[in-house]
Amino acid sequence: MVRNLLLSGLLALPASLNAQSLYFPPNGSTTWDTLSPATLGWCPDRIDSLVDFVGSRNSKALLILKDGKIVLEHYYGTFTEDSLWYWASAGKTLTAMLTGIAQEEGYLDIDNASSTYLGTGWTSATPSQEAQITVRNQLTMTSGLDDGLGDADCTDPSCLQYLADPGTRWAYHNAPYTLLDGVIAGATGTSFSNYFNTRIRNPIGMDGFWFPAGYNNVYFSKARSMARYGLLALNRGIWNTDTILHDTGYFTDMTTPSQGLNESYGYLWWLNGQPSFMIPTVQFVFPGMLMPDAPTDMFSALGKNDQLLNVVPSQNLVVVRMGNEAYGSLSVAIVFNNEMWQYINQLSCATGVADPTVRSTALHAYPNPSADQVTITLPANANWNDLRLTDALGREVLVRRNGAVLDLTTLPSGTYTLSLRASLERTRLVKQ
Repeated sequence: MVRNLLLSGLLALPASLNAQSLYFPPNGSTTWDTLSPATLGWCPDRIDSLVDFVGSRNSKALLILKDGKIVLEHYYGTFTEDSLWYWASAGKTLTAMLTGIAQEEGYLDIDNASSTYLGTGWTSATPSQEAQITVRNQLTMTSGLDDGLGDADCTDPSCLQYLADPGTRWAYHNAPYTLLDGVIAGATGTSFSNYFNTRIRNPIGMDGFWFPAGYNNVYFSKARSMARYGLLALNRGIWNTDTILHDTGYFTDMTTPSQGLNESYGYLWWLNGQPSFMIPTVQFVFPGMLMPDAPTDMFSALGKNDQLLNVVPSQNLVVVRMGNEAYGSLSVAIVFNNEMWQYINQLSCATGVADPTVRSTALHAYPNPSADQVTITLPANANWNDLRLTDALGREVLVRRNGAVLDLTTLPSGTYTLSLRASLERTRLVKQ
């Protein structure tokens, strides 16, 4: 099967290779060095399986870098290298790094009250409540403002009401994040877009633009520009010989747990390898890693409709996926991302052949809680016929299954147990 470029030998290489020099594509040019399959030792048929799987899930672009060089670049349908697509919430990470740059340049302090830069009255909270909300709270999704009032994107003061003290509650609330644009503009005295272009976009050779969509500010670019930003993050804020973010302490804080409520969240980056995680829209802490089949040191920019940017320092690896929603009405980026890693983990010719669709190390259900559908991953060698769903009284409940997706719409709200017959594998499932 013909591919734009073939992927080869990325994973299972010594972590010490991370210290070697990275390649950086020149600015203002379409030139970008590649790595060949022959030198990296990957199986072409397994590469085809990965590309086909990603393509089967409404994808438009898949791009993988190793040591900064392109080892796989594939576009689907009419989408091309020159096509633009939105980052959705993956663009939050651009704002996170830009905030760090503004702080190191002396324009702001993330421990200052947000009202220092937005002005007072940007919320409907009392003056004393509002004064407690800091820029750090906006970066970590811990503002304490109510995300359940209807439109979580609404940045009008009437939509931003006090619910809990800042720092005591984690909730994926878009509006306080979006207002970081105003924080940066207010602190620097220039427009958010101009400050971004001069500090990040232009110095690393990205293209793209911020586009206002309702209350949101969404970034659009080519897939290669997302890869450039991933390479910048892989090199901890340094682009070739140009240091974009000098504050190494801020970069570490941005890409490690930022609070104890959701251990899998930094400053607007998602973190793998942590002992627990939370997901948008629910107040429930799940045990285990965010993506159990992905590298433990991976940090990710995740956006609506499965926009993905994965950075893996131990392997000098960057993975980009752009496209539409992978699972119909089910919109949780971690599900598709984890499944993609099941295929990536099988790419080496030295790795024994396994069925990626059942390679998961445990029984998992995402999203959980859910009001409508959940996607199930089974342990290796498990059989779908052994899957059971029981209610609080232990009665088996029948639901419709379409592949790995369970339809919960006919079930009443409550707590259920998902298990495998004759196995100790089980997990709690909450129907909202």
